[in-house]
Amino acid sequence: MWQYCGQARPPFAEQTTAGQESVWDYPRPPKLERCAREVKVSSDAAVIAQAADCYRVLETASPPTFYLASQHVDWSQLVPAAGSSQCEWKGLAAYWALASYPNGDVIAWRYSDPHPAFAALNDHVSFYPGRVACYVNGERVRPQPGQFYGGWITNELAGPFKGEPGTGHW
Repeated sequence: MWQYCGQARPPFAEQTTAGQESVWDYPRPPKLERCAREVKVSSDAAVIAQAADCYRVLETASPPTFYLASQHVDWSQLVPAAGSSQCEWKGLAAYWALASYPNGDVIAWRYSDPHPAFAALNDHVSFYPGRVACYVNGERVRPQPGQFYGGWITNELAGPFKGEPGTGHW
């Protein structure tokens, strides 16, 4: 959990309202949490993935990232994309693009051999909500600011969020 001069949240953290979570209450290093919410990902009205059982990763200052099991993904709509990235907590991520636009933006990523603390993410996929339509319990998700981040912002969250202007030092 974030600590600022002994306080649980920094003074610039938004106040939560009933039913909200503050991203400033999330831990660092991040934690993996089982989630029983309806999650759907689509592009051009075609459903790419949908599940009522998933994981979410919670990390200080970032909106959660939702991961769906591979069996809930329509892999015929995805193709491997160039590149990869390394997360200090989760491991090496491989990228995926839409099969209908294989040279387009990366829309998803997956850890095929995650670090032990995140082993449950093996064979799970997450999507960039700024590149495809993502929903949690029917609510359209807003993307986390910044080109690299993949957090899913819903109305239940209070920020500010890493990636917004002026947050580069977080």
